[in-house]
Amino acid sequence: MSVHRTSVALVAAAGALLALGPVIPNWAVSLVNVSLGIGVVVLGMMVLMRTGLVSFGHGLYYCLGAYAAGLASNRFGAPDMLAMVAGGALAALLVSAVLGLLLAKYREIFFAMLSLAFSMILYGLLVKSADLGSTDGFNVHAKSIAGFAVEGDAHRLGVYSVIVITAALCALLLDAYLRSHRGRLAEAIRDNELRVEYMGASVFATVHLNYVISAVLAGVGGALMAIHIGHIDPEMTYWPQSGEFVFIGILSGTGSVFAPLLGSVVFETVRSYAYEKSPDTWQMVLGVTMLMVIVFLPGGLWSLASRLRGRPDSARTGG
Repeated sequence: MSVHRTSVALVAAAGALLALGPVIPNWAVSLVNVSLGIGVVVLGMMVLMRTGLVSFGHGLYYCLGAYAAGLASNRFGAPDMLAMVAGGALAALLVSAVLGLLLAKYREIFFAMLSLAFSMILYGLLVKSADLGSTDGFNVHAKSIAGFAVEGDAHRLGVYSVIVITAALCALLLDAYLRSHRGRLAEAIRDNELRVEYMGASVFATVHLNYVISAVLAGVGGALMAIHIGHIDPEMTYWPQSGEFVFIGILSGTGSVFAPLLGSVVFETVRSYAYEKSPDTWQMVLGVTMLMVIVFLPGGLWSLASRLRGRPDSARTGG
């Protein structure tokens, strides 16, 4: 079986980022860490968007992943960052497998609002939990990789490497899934659920699976951000955070697993630059950026790649 070109491109991009790690400035390392951490969450949003669903409550799993990673390290003695990421993924998997049984029955605004409701329930529980720091949250201690203690520059590069490799691995696995028979059902479900049922495929099972995959990716992204920032709090599950994921998902498009990662880099770059140059109006800059993308690139930023390849642009498929 030939290696898919997207896989080759992902490995090459990850290799280039790892090679640049020791030489790029600290601000660039931080930008890449944040962009890829959020990008992994938006990878999960892309799965739902391809299925015709939009979640306004994915902060739930982002926050769960972060808290699980933090507790795994601080209270349960997780040996290293990789175990923290695994803890975040497991927490998201267990919760989404249960909630998904309910959410997979709903579509459109009902799905969006119900997902938001669960996210806000978690927010309410966390702000009332003094044992978890209440509204202040708590600091996360991630001091080793694969059992080896790291400090100073070694720690900075270690966190960077873990985030780059994890993001690339998530994108590789998701790309393989989306090219599988089950993965290709997502767009068919979005277009015509009844026809998919007539074909003998289970719409409910596919939506549930896609929801769980999306949640696990959000949990991994949350764990990566907890490791990078070193602090977590309930704001990670508040509705503006979930709205940001939707914003980046629309900005990026759904045409490739590269789209959420690159879209997140663009979003974080624009936000950082806008906040530095105009701290009082940076939200307006982001709003104008989104408006321009919707008007001129309804398929998201990734639709530019389709246009350059001479393929028809599609607002629904991302090209």
